Amino acid sequence: MSSTIYQPVRTPPPALRGSPLPAARVAKVLSGAEGASQSGIWVGIFAITMSFAALTSALFVRQGSGADWTHIALPSVLYANTLALLLSSATLQMARRAITAVPPVEPRAVPVGLGWLMATLGLGSVFVAGQFEAWRQLAAQGLYLATNPNSSFYYVLTAMHGLHVLAGIVALALVIGRIAASRATSRKSTFEATATYWHFMGILWIYLLLVLRTKL
Repeated sequence: MSSTIYQPVRTPPPALRGSPLPAARVAKVLSGAEGASQSGIWVGIFAITMSFAALTSALFVRQGSGADWTHIALPSVLYANTLALLLSSATLQMARRAITAVPPVEPRAVPVGLGWLMATLGLGSVFVAGQFEAWRQLAAQGLYLATNPNSSFYYVLTAMHGLHVLAGIVALALVIGRIAASRATSRKSTFEATATYWHFMGILWIYLLLVLRTKL
């Protein structure tokens, strides 16, 4: 009588059998979220650019069509505000290097990055406070929103830019909170989108300052 020996079938454990697929899915989701964040911020930047382009175009048309256009003396605090905003872009880049370029396992990466982000937040707040001071100085000269076409454009342009900077400050505060809470999955995409937006605010302000100097 012959006997048949059956070899046991080796089946990998469920955890090992299913691990590559979830890992790939997680990587795909994170990559897609990062791409969506960057795409969204560029759409927003395009919309903001078109808004300010329309306003400056209206400024050029109004300047050439009216005889009541008179130049105003810009408050000197605007140049200090510009320096603060440019420095904030530099500190943000330092935070970017500390958080994204250094491996997450580096123990000092997050504290150093948070320090630079706090400096960026502070400089952004200094810029906004300086813009209010510029408005106060203009008001002391008797120049208000409806005083003349020049002052109207000044208040509208600087107010719109200031509101967008305030939105960037809120975004920076959220990024700081997420990094401090060690939410690594959402850290990179949110941080990169916020950094792109903040640098754009600096570039936009340089453009506006040139317009204000030459046209107002």
